[in-house]
Amino acid sequence: MKAVPPKITRARERFTVLMLIAALAGLAAVVFRFNPATHAFYPICQFHRLTGLNCPGCGMTRALFALLHGEFLQALRDNALGVFTLAALALRGGRFVCNRSAGRPNGEFFPAAFLWPLLFVACVFAVLRNLPAFSFLSP
Repeated sequence: MKAVPPKITRARERFTVLMLIAALAGLAAVVFRFNPATHAFYPICQFHRLTGLNCPGCGMTRALFALLHGEFLQALRDNALGVFTLAALALRGGRFVCNRSAGRPNGEFFPAAFLWPLLFVACVFAVLRNLPAFSFLSP
């Protein structure tokens, strides 16, 4: 006989959302308190360490630090793609919550159809930020 997967109840769903919010708030508190440019406990980008090139995520922790301190232009200088991605995720999350609270169907939070375009944009961003003409994209 096959085991029946557990049902996702409203209580379990709320608990999961609360734990996610608590984890994100904790992460934001650590990044807010400790500047990534001066504290060495943050993870180091292994791609940058091995190749000397900037990946699409390089500078994201510093960009998050700048955003949390209200320095939007500095955050864009550190990682523009990351800032726009965070904004898009926040907008999608807000729409998701509004639809959920109104009882409308949501579908997937992050549809698979967005994966390839996002990967393409990240690859183009990674290539451009390592070219001398686009050095303003590098952190």
